Amino acid sequence: MADQNYPVHGEIKGPIVMIGFGSIGRGTLPLIERHFKFDKSRMVVIDPREDDAHILKERGIKHIREHVTHSNYKELLKPLLTEGKGQGFCVNLSVDTSSLDLMKFCRKLDVLYIDTVVEPWLGFYFDSSMDNAARTNYALRSTVRKEKEKNPGGTTAVSCCGANPGMVSWFVKQALVNLAKDTGTKFDEPAADDREGWARLMKKLGVKGVHIAERDTQRARNPKPLNVFWNTWSVEGFISEGLQPAELGWGTHEKWMPKNARKQKKGSKAAIYLEQPGGNTRVRTWCPTPGPQYGFLVTHNESISIADYFTVRDKDGDVVFRPTCHYAYHPANDAVLSLHEMFGNGGKAQPVLHVLDENELVDGVDELGVLLYGHDRNAYWYGSRLSLEAARKLAPYQNATGLQVTSAVLAGMVWAIENPKAGIVEADEMDYRRCLEVQVPYLGPVEGHYTDWTPLDGRPGLFPEDLDHDDPWQFRNILVR
Repeated sequence: MADQNYPVHGEIKGPIVMIGFGSIGRGTLPLIERHFKFDKSRMVVIDPREDDAHILKERGIKHIREHVTHSNYKELLKPLLTEGKGQGFCVNLSVDTSSLDLMKFCRKLDVLYIDTVVEPWLGFYFDSSMDNAARTNYALRSTVRKEKEKNPGGTTAVSCCGANPGMVSWFVKQALVNLAKDTGTKFDEPAADDREGWARLMKKLGVKGVHIAERDTQRARNPKPLNVFWNTWSVEGFISEGLQPAELGWGTHEKWMPKNARKQKKGSKAAIYLEQPGGNTRVRTWCPTPGPQYGFLVTHNESISIADYFTVRDKDGDVVFRPTCHYAYHPANDAVLSLHEMFGNGGKAQPVLHVLDENELVDGVDELGVLLYGHDRNAYWYGSRLSLEAARKLAPYQNATGLQVTSAVLAGMVWAIENPKAGIVEADEMDYRRCLEVQVPYLGPVEGHYTDWTPLDGRPGLFPEDLDHDDPWQFRNILVR
């Protein structure tokens, strides 16, 4: 039963099956308990590890110590998801489990589903027999979009709904509304399901692109030891995406492309990728606290989905407007050092992988937002500036980074329960106002900041650079070369 001190957003009448109980699963559990009415005896967590089993035992929640694999997922999950009456909910917060296969299976059983990433089965990220185009998030996302086209409607399955991808797509829409008001632009806010209306609004405002601009300043109490990879969220997830090709939604304003850039040949063609790992690719960006900073161009689903969603086409279907969109991520300093060590060792991960929890960290903020650039006000950052201290007070078992993710999972679950027959959806296709209404109480200060900074600023001029001075917001000027 939900804690009555918090708003109950809905009832889950069937079983709840959570796959994965790492840092995000651990943090999501108390939010489910707070905000949903459900039968705790019908909840089960599947995770092979024992690390945090005591949390489940204390709550009387069943724990199945298994890996969910391609060979066992149907046999393992079907009896759990269909036990008793009512519509069940599958909350997939794991790694190395196929989001597509689990999503299709749940929809056949009329079970609601949510995940935070399009995850493949074990081995995909490091399969040297595949070319890099096949290892991209573009390719992974395309499998889900094809399934949506093939089987429209039906039981709701929310794809890629964490902080990013997820929450940042809602921030983009709120930022566009704010920008339109601040610039005195006449507009009618598009409906939640009016993709073309939102795309035309972005074009009208003159936005050339979007950085998912993040700075994590959380600090550990003790120095990071050698041969250990530290991060403030899933290390396995970060390493996997960091070793995928750098990937970005590719805007119509771009006049230059890196020599090692490759276009996609099928689908929306909304994104390109570079023949180099995202975890070793740097870009220039801006966040409120540090101001100008370097970020890593790590591939994420939202880089593609946002560029795709805000595409304007003419009557013949030709693209006339599309924003550039990519992640620009400065992780916690210990994670930056961990990446440096890993790539220095040929991309081989350290023998010990560790997520820093709220007790090992002493202070800091995860400043995660969207930087809309190229418009009449130059650039506008809108996002969450959640501190570790605030996160500790707001919910148990998570640091600032984790709470931004888990609260987005909560919002996505609420939306799914309220829209149980929406089919397969991404965060861009959901009602951003409703989702942020649920999530914002967990995000600390949510603010907008304008800046005059451009990627041409702050260069000492000591070395020759191949820059575009006519358009500061060209990717040519953003990429660190």
